[in-house]
Formats: sequence, structure tokens, C-alpha cells
Amino acid sequence: MPVSRRRVLGLATALCAAASLQSSVLRAATPEPARLSERWDEKRAARLLDRAVKHIEAKGEAGVADFSRQGPFVDRDLYVYALGSDGRFLASGGSSAALIGQNVAATTDAAGKPFFREMLDTAASRGEGRIEYRWLNPADQREEPKVTLFRKVGGIIVAVGFYTPRATPAQARALLDQAAAALARDSGAALGEFQQVGGRFIQDDLYVFVVDMGDGRFLAHGATPALVGRDARELRDPKGKALITDMINVARKKGEGELDYAWQNPVTAKLESKHTYFRVVDGKLLGVGYYTR
Repeated sequence: MPVSRRRVLGLATALCAAASLQSSVLRAATPEPARLSERWDEKRAARLLDRAVKHIEAKGEAGVADFSRQGPFVDRDLYVYALGSDGRFLASGGSSAALIGQNVAATTDAAGKPFFREMLDTAASRGEGRIEYRWLNPADQREEPKVTLFRKVGGIIVAVGFYTPRATPAQARALLDQAAAALARDSGAALGEFQQVGGRFIQDDLYVFVVDMGDGRFLAHGATPALVGRDARELRDPKGKALITDMINVARKKGEGELDYAWQNPVTAKLESKHTYFRVVDGKLLGVGYYTR
């Protein structure tokens, strides 16, 4: 019998109550294909970008104005925008239309990343590319991860972006570094902060977990605080991998490592492939993982 989304969402809680029971339920589950929604969004964005590029190839700079109108260059939540090679924002079919006429070369995203500058440089050197950054999503008024595909046509850079709740490997490593520094500085305060909803250590689908290397019990878990105090070594992924046990074994030998496994994404409520970075800090296993694309 197929497992419902509601059932999948409750798997982590069930594990807290009975690890062996959750393990059997997970093995019986048939999760939806991971990243299906994002792959579909990227395909839509790529098709829209192709259409916009052909439009500029046919009409030249005169065709840029068409991107600022509702029509063939707006696909529901996706829209086309354009920059000049000098950094001038030329057109947009979305909320970024407020930038038209401005030079955005030095503009940064919510995390301080000069993504327009990176886009301009990549377009100049390679002619096309893909960039990830954080931007305000007008649908829910939150700053969220966004991916933009872009291509250079003459002196115009044509782009289409889409929002994704999945963080990047670089963001996961950066959060692990920040968490390690906080844990080394004041472990008591850090363990509480790691579980603070809306705090700096819970970012979309990124969160921190901490396990005592001695007894194997969770000291903190940003996505499921109810796991605190439970024996993390009992955790199994859908294929039966003892993921925390594997991390501890590697960490004891090397002090740090990486591990792939399947886990529930707290944003999408689906079982997805996850890649986690971990290290030992003062006798504690500290980990941050991202859901792979």
C-alpha cells in the first residue's frame, strides 16, 4: 500500500518513539522521486530561457522591452529578465522590474553575495552559466535560495530564475564552520541556539545536529528537537544504513568526514538523498547536511 505524504512526514517522530518500528516502516515506504519538483522547475526555466534568447537573436536589443510585459515570457512564477554587459538592468517580467535602469553590478543578495557581478563575469568569459543566491520571494515575503540560468546574446544577458528550498554544498559547509565555532566557544549556549526556530542555525532545509561521541545520544537536532536524548546509533535510513554509527566510526579515525544517505527534507516533507559534512568538536559529533540535486 503506498505511503501517504502525511505518513512520511511523521517518520521522524515515529523513530523517536520506536526506532525499530520506524526502520521497518521506512523500508516498506516507496518515496516519491527526489527533487522531481525542482527538476521540473529547472526544465521550465531552461525552455523559457531558450525562447527568450531566440527572441533577442531575432529582434536584437529592441526585443528586450517585451520581457517586461505579461505574455510569452512569463510562465506562472517564472519570468525573464535582462542585463546589459555593463551591469544595467534592462527589463523584467517580475518584481525585479523595480531595478530597471539601475546599474546592479555591485548589488548583493541577502547573504552579501555579489551575484550580479558573478553573472556578468561568467557571461563575459563563458557566454552562459548558472548561479545560486538568496532573494526575496514575493509569494511568501521570505528570502529564499534561488537559481538563475543565463546566456549572453551580443551585449545582452538574458536570464530566468526559479526558487528552490534546497541549500548548496557551500552553504552547508559554511553553516558547519559557524556551528563548530559556536560550539567550541560556548557549548551550552550553542546547543540551545542550534534548535532555535528562526535563528541563524536553521536555514530553509539546512540545520545542525550534535551527538555525544561517548554515549551516542543526540544533544541537539535543529529539525527534530524531540530526538534529543535518544540514541542516535539506532537511526537507519530506508536502505538500513546506520548513518550516525557510520559517521561516528569515521570521525573517530579521521576527525571529520562526509556521508550520503536518504533522509526526510523538512521543507518538502519527502525522503530525499542527503549529503552530510561532519566533524568532531570537543568530543561531540557535529553535522550539517544538504539535500542533493
